[in-house]
Amino acid sequence: MERPERLSDIAVQRGLGSLPGWARKGDVLSKTFQFETFPDAIAFVTRVAEAAEAAQHHPDIDIRYTRITCLLTTHDAGGITQKDLNMANEIEFAATR
Repeated sequence: MERPERLSDIAVQRGLGSLPGWARKGDVLSKTFQFETFPDAIAFVTRVAEAAEAAQHHPDIDIRYTRITCLLTTHDAGGITQKDLNMANEIEFAATR
């Protein structure tokens, strides 16, 4: 399996331009989502889990009642790759369903 390539700072910034609310913190992309109820939040986490399994790229997820924080980095590349931007887009889609 080929190791994904880290993106340049400019490429990360460009990618974040189409991902409102996402922020870069060092080598991690992060966003916190707020839901009306705990079951809504968990349903979102389930949709993210399904997308992550399909992509074989898994975010770190912090669940705080109705606040869900998703963190993305590509560990085997040591930073942010296109896989992270793609998964951030999938997470955005999961938030709208």
